[in-house]
Amino acid sequence: MIALSDYLIVAAVLFSVSVAGIFLNRKNVLLLLMCIELMLLAVNINFIAFSHFLGDVHGQIFVFFILTVAAAEAAIGLAILVVLFRTRRTINVADLDTLKG
Repeated sequence: MIALSDYLIVAAVLFSVSVAGIFLNRKNVLLLLMCIELMLLAVNINFIAFSHFLGDVHGQIFVFFILTVAAAEAAIGLAILVVLFRTRRTINVADLDTLKG
């Protein structure tokens, strides 16, 4: 049987990789969105692990809400990236500074 600490270690590694990806790669917007999705995945693993080991289904229900928000965020984020690429011909964060007010 897999212990709770194993799930927490996997989630911590995923969260650490995503934070490192955000800090190391600040140029590509697509990779930044992927790192945010990895963060949400790590949080979901924690919710499901604690829900399973505590015998409560509230954590698993909350994961469905997080997955819904993540799917909407991915769809809207990719749509914005497509529009930005069509107008600017780049998705680099440094080249998108003209969006400031």
